Amino acid sequence: MDLAISGRWAIVCASSKGLGLACARALAKEGVNLVINARGSEALQVAAEQLRSLAPSIDVCTVTGDISDPRVRKQVLAACPQVDILINNAGGPPPGDFRDWQREDWLKALDANMLTPIELIKACVDGMAERGFGRIVNITSGAVKAPIDVLGLSNGARSGLTGFIAGLARQSRLAGHNVTLNNLLPGPFETERLYKTLSAAAEAKGASVESISEQRRKNVPAQRFGQPDEFGAYCAFICSAHAGFLTGQNLLLDGGSYPGTF
Repeated sequence: MDLAISGRWAIVCASSKGLGLACARALAKEGVNLVINARGSEALQVAAEQLRSLAPSIDVCTVTGDISDPRVRKQVLAACPQVDILINNAGGPPPGDFRDWQREDWLKALDANMLTPIELIKACVDGMAERGFGRIVNITSGAVKAPIDVLGLSNGARSGLTGFIAGLARQSRLAGHNVTLNNLLPGPFETERLYKTLSAAAEAKGASVESISEQRRKNVPAQRFGQPDEFGAYCAFICSAHAGFLTGQNLLLDGGSYPGTF
């Protein structure tokens, strides 16, 4: 299927590896020009070269820095001639016990996983509406629907973003002008983030990472962890010209793990 987004411009945050890079790869294959961002310069440049090799006809711009820094956000936005697609993504806060977290920990989590995406949306969304096309995808977490006890910081911050998007996406001045906002909720995908979470759970239980990983895998009805490129392909479709009637949704990709009907 031709997603009909060739020549568009996309900002993809936290895209030097993991799910962010997988989304950038999928968009690159569709001919989308990219501005990619991450904190680590070396990994970001490696990712950029991979994307250029994958799709030689597209432009790939890099901006190194923490996207929660207003100065970095300004640089990212300035590097993108026209923001048609925005993929909000950020590494999740560390796992732990809420008894050990201080106010500063909560503020940092909220800034990275709620307030920063909102600031980027605010900077892009009206221009998208004026041009009659916009796709915003927020990569959150399956923990929004089925909270994970050691991820309290993430549970709280990402749920806040989810509530905000639910209201914004339904504004007629956005939805009525072909601007969609959706959240992608990944379950267990084979990324560094997953194995950090598994390591924390193993340490808390006094078990090996291998045993915790195998137990988690068996609890997924699909009997495996997801592959990042599966996630990227799904993201690219949501960003496509064919997805204009899909907005304000929380789309769970978890191999069937969530036990609820709704």
